[in-house]
Amino acid sequence: MRQYQFASFGLDQLKITESEPPAPGPGEVAIDVRAFSLNYRDLLVVKGLYNPRLALPAVPVSDGAGVVASVGKGVTDVREGDRVMTQFVADWTDGPFEARHAGSTLGTPGPGLAAERVVLPERAVVPMPDGYDFAQASTFPIAALTAWSVLVTEGKIQEGQWALTLGTGGVSVFAVQLAKALGAKVIITSSSDDKLARAQSLGADHGINYNDNPRWDKAVLEITGGRGADVVVETAGIATMTTSMKATAAGGLIGVLGGVTGLSGEVQIAPLVMKRLRVVGVLVDSRAHFEELSAFLAEHSIEPVIDRKFRFDELPAALQHLESGGHFGKIVVEI
Repeated sequence: MRQYQFASFGLDQLKITESEPPAPGPGEVAIDVRAFSLNYRDLLVVKGLYNPRLALPAVPVSDGAGVVASVGKGVTDVREGDRVMTQFVADWTDGPFEARHAGSTLGTPGPGLAAERVVLPERAVVPMPDGYDFAQASTFPIAALTAWSVLVTEGKIQEGQWALTLGTGGVSVFAVQLAKALGAKVIITSSSDDKLARAQSLGADHGINYNDNPRWDKAVLEITGGRGADVVVETAGIATMTTSMKATAAGGLIGVLGGVTGLSGEVQIAPLVMKRLRVVGVLVDSRAHFEELSAFLAEHSIEPVIDRKFRFDELPAALQHLESGGHFGKIVVEI
């Protein structure tokens, strides 16, 4: 079988290698991967910016979808031929997050999905919802579930409340779709008027071009009648944190999940204190919440937005497209 490995860091170090297909052991499932989607984390992993001490060689990519090829002894929840998605935090099945769960993430330190076949623990696979193909389902495990975690698990957003999401990558686009299906009102930011128009065609109530409106927190307050957003999907990181807090309603929640603008720097904490805000770090979510999301997606016929599809041998180009920031929604690689 074919798989991608990198023995040293850098996109130019990604190489297709050949190996014998792995066989599942007790409690494990072998999956023939049919599609995987890319997340910013995957780019950071390959470039050595996510974990510079990562044991190499490694197989990248954190989520995907495929068909169960075989199962090991003791597996009861899935069987050969089932269509499944991966659970990114493999050991987080339910309940509160624990420190040990971070060591079970797929795409390092756990198995990577950039392979024709992968073996995972049974608990790390979730049945695909009806009505979706593999490319679509591959976008759900991280991007959709992260948006769900901010809006529902942590934010508990209610009908008529305001959600604010930053940018037009996979998480933000899912946040628009999910928030609207939940009855909320949505504001989205971008540097592109064309992307804002596309987001509004998906249901976003307002779009703010942050190049034209550097103090976009004031625009959010104006749109919401001075209230601010009840839930903020903070995808950008340190450079936008202060502005996000200023744009948040008193008692509101900011779900921090990305760091494309950096992970450290100066932040004004006055809005945090004076408005009694909650700032929550979001590392995707549990398998139990993924199952809830899967049912919700099917019930509301939410169709993921796929910016572009690449062939398996085009993974480096797909990661370069992700790095360019020109995408809207998700980037998928099909096998």
